[in-house]
Formats: sequence, C-alpha cells, structure tokens
Amino acid sequence: MNTYKFISWNVNGIRAVDKKEALKWIDEANVDLLGVQETKSQIDQIPSTIFEREYKTLAGSQSAIKGRSGTALFTDIETTFTCNCPSVDVLDEGRINEVHFTIGDKDIAFFNVYFPNGQSKEERLAYKMEFYDRFLEHCEKLKKDGKSIIVCGDVNTAHKAIDLARPKANEKTSGFLPMEREWMDKFLAHGYIDTLRHVIGDEPEHYSWWSYRANARANNVGWRIDYFYVSDDLKDNIKDAYILNEVMGSDHCPIALEIQL
Repeated sequence: MNTYKFISWNVNGIRAVDKKEALKWIDEANVDLLGVQETKSQIDQIPSTIFEREYKTLAGSQSAIKGRSGTALFTDIETTFTCNCPSVDVLDEGRINEVHFTIGDKDIAFFNVYFPNGQSKEERLAYKMEFYDRFLEHCEKLKKDGKSIIVCGDVNTAHKAIDLARPKANEKTSGFLPMEREWMDKFLAHGYIDTLRHVIGDEPEHYSWWSYRANARANNVGWRIDYFYVSDDLKDNIKDAYILNEVMGSDHCPIALEIQL
C-alpha cells in the first residue's frame, strides 16, 4: 500500500491567495490531491502562479454568477471520470468537483464541495438543506454502484458543541442549527466517517474557520466547519487526519487526510 495525502482548503478567493503567495507551500508538501473551495473565480481566471507544481488534472467549477463560490481540484492521480455534479448543484453555483479513480481494489468517487451557507435568509437555509439531501442521495447511489466515497470541503456547519468555541451563543445561528447538525448525524448514520474525529476522538478546540473580527483567530475562537469524510469501507485505510492551522491566507485553514491505498 502507498500513502496518499489529500488537502482541502476554503481559500476565500484564489486570486487573493495568489497575491499573498499563500499556496506556495504546496510545492514542498507532497500533496497527491488538493481541493480548494470558494475560489470566487471563473476556471480560466485561476492563476497559474499559485504554485510551481504542475498537476496532471485540474477539475474546476464556476458559478453562473461571476465572482461567487467556485471550486477547483488538482491531482496527479489518474482520473476516470470528472463532472460538476449538476444533479446536486442545481442552481449552477460552482460548488462541486466529482472525480473518480481506481487505486488497488478501491474504486473511489472523490468530492470537493463548497456547501451552501444558510445565514443570509430563510430561502438560502432551505436551499442548503435541500443541497445536503441531494448530495447524500447522490453518494448513496454511487455506493450502490460499488464506489468508495471520499468527501472534502467546507460543509458550513459545526457538528457538535466541541466543534465551535461558543456553542451556546450560536444555537440559533445557521451553521449550528439543530436541523443542520441533525443532517450531519444522518449522513454519518448512512455509513460515513468524520476522519478527524476518528483520529483524535472528542478532543476540543480543533477549528478550521475564524471570524476576521475581534482577533478571533489569535484567540482561537473558531468553528470546525471543514471536513474530510470517507465511506465505512475505507475506515481501515485512514492513516491520519489533521488541521493545518498554521497556514495563513484565508479565514479558513487547510485540513488534511492521509490514507493508505
């Protein structure tokens, strides 16, 4: 078996990250697959200067409304299928990269996803919940077809009280509402693993997003809203999962999954 390293990061504007040279560390990091979310760019606007490394495959998605959402996936793993999952991203907001690849005896469907935020208005919260359900349905269909599933991205919800610094103050805030958290319970109950919790258990104060206000990052007043999930059949393949909170350049930090295949 070989160890593969996957990185996920909500960059909050890939052109802004390029100006900060905040992705240059990828050149030395031995990353087999990088998924970035909230690129806020069209695919042809992704700068070629974000890092020096040239990956074999760039799978990108872009929003029908320019300057919003957007995802990009870079990998040297030989892919057999690539799409932007229009059955889930029905508003064409540039939220998903879906790629398939086979390593050893595992036929894998890999998703890089920027899930909707539900804070702006009730209609967006309803759309977020519909998106969640469509995504789970899509993954379940692929599992029935014999696929193993890996999901990375910004899920825009903290699952449990240990996943944010101030749970009591945010009980009525989208991103920690009971309905959002219940969907995450449902997702895991369908046979998916939160890889960080699988590795570290219920250890608190592991966050991946901090407000730009009130010096939140320096004080670690954050939320864990970025995740790597794998289907149950990959449980024994998980080598490590961790948060790269020392990496700056966005209001999120990258997260990592190392898996043996």
